[in-house]
Amino acid sequence: MPWLTKFCTLWLILLILVAALADLIPGLPDPDYQGFIFGDGKTNEGPTASHWLGTDNVSRDILSRLIYGARVSLIYAFSGVFFGIVIGGLLGSIAGFFRGFVETSVMAVTDVILSFPALVGLLFVTTMLGARGLLVLCAITVFFIWPPFTRVARATALSVSGKDFVTAARAIGTSRRKILFREVLPNVFPTLLAYGLVLVAVLIILESTLSFIGVGVEIPQASWGGMVNQARQDLLINVWPAIFPAATLLITVFSFNNLADWLRKQAAVRSAAI
Repeated sequence: MPWLTKFCTLWLILLILVAALADLIPGLPDPDYQGFIFGDGKTNEGPTASHWLGTDNVSRDILSRLIYGARVSLIYAFSGVFFGIVIGGLLGSIAGFFRGFVETSVMAVTDVILSFPALVGLLFVTTMLGARGLLVLCAITVFFIWPPFTRVARATALSVSGKDFVTAARAIGTSRRKILFREVLPNVFPTLLAYGLVLVAVLIILESTLSFIGVGVEIPQASWGGMVNQARQDLLINVWPAIFPAATLLITVFSFNNLADWLRKQAAVRSAAI
């Protein structure tokens, strides 16, 4: 693994750990606490011993909001990719392995969902429901995200199904169900994982964009996009509340893309070996 990929991996591990264990970090301030209301906090304050990255325009701790914003982005992205791999990977593998009517039916449904613009659907549903909670956003995203995984899984399953070890398994009388779960799916998964890491980065950007334009998670819940949106009002006074979440978003997305590229190369080498 190249040194840059090692750095990206360490960054992602650290980010996931602090986001998951945010409630247990000693001394981490409440991300929604506005100290200036009670006279014990300052707005747009620079880094201090009590606020390592300073405070925003309503005296909330920036570091704390970065960590809790990471939790929102990671939950949103990982939930979408997880269900995409499970649902899309299984359906695509079934379609690519069994072929015939099964493949035609699965891909027809997939193409219908892919033909609908996901962003428009997400905005429409959140507007109609009048709710923008994280659970609602995750549920809508899962509905629209499994078709791309289905297409990737189908293409990979078609390739794997022609390999010698699958032909040998058929020749000795192994059932099709066992071949699917023992031979096809394990060889489809690495490709889906690499593709999923790329989509994790895309979903993180999507969540931040939605929060930036005001249709993501609801205020005051922390979000990187929401932090940038709120900080842009006072850029002439203090630029750091906007730079910190933007830089964190940039490093995180780059790390996921770099790791995904490395995994894709490893999957290609493994596929060539078999």
